[in-house]
Amino acid sequence: MNILAVGDICGAPGLKMAASHIFALKKTYAVDLCVVNGENAAILGITPNQARELLSAGADVITLGNHTWGKKEIKTTLENEGRVIRPLNYPAPVPGNGYCIVQSPKGKRVCVVSLLGRYDMNDVSSENPFWRIDRLFREVEFDMLVVDFHAEATSEKLSMAYHLDGRASVLFGTHTHVPTADERVFPNGMGYITDVGMAGAVESVLGIKPEQAVNNFLGYTPERYESAGGACKLQCALFTVDEDTRRCTGVKRMEIM
Repeated sequence: MNILAVGDICGAPGLKMAASHIFALKKTYAVDLCVVNGENAAILGITPNQARELLSAGADVITLGNHTWGKKEIKTTLENEGRVIRPLNYPAPVPGNGYCIVQSPKGKRVCVVSLLGRYDMNDVSSENPFWRIDRLFREVEFDMLVVDFHAEATSEKLSMAYHLDGRASVLFGTHTHVPTADERVFPNGMGYITDVGMAGAVESVLGIKPEQAVNNFLGYTPERYESAGGACKLQCALFTVDEDTRRCTGVKRMEIM
């Protein structure tokens, strides 16, 4: 089974880049499952129309993150569209689900999870992601587990990797918008990369206009972030998983310009 993980979609340029390339990537690499992090499609959050556009473009599951509630109108989508999932470790009263079940080519139940880190994320409402993912194993029946861990700290992501190695087939990180060069298969068969990167403008700071980011660090009056323009890139990772053993057999990091 080939699983494609696409990094954070950042603004309209990233959305256009994803819409232009996901189907081609799926065809070229015989992708069975495409998971896309869409929480920055509207810079802060994602709109229902943007979610529909990503699903129409070939995303099988859209994961979110700390900007899930950036666009309040996404609440209806989370309540009615099972393929758009918010972090699993948000407290129970919030709308939507933190996971969805999709079927593999051999009929296996693949559980795709959106998980939110807590270290340096300024989110006091989320549950401990380590405890919450452990509880999932007791609550839900599935054959394979694929996790998008949306977190800031590389140490938290790596710790989660060791925590889930042998129980998950794939764990990929999102949130920093910068791909890491540590793709690997862990000792007990889990495919891993700390961060897959983003889809957005090349000449940007994490997808936004460079001058806005510079001004922010200079201490100027904050202003609403805007997407940078120009040439774009799409960063992703391809995981190959043996459906019978649930073990990952290879990870390939990619960038489309």
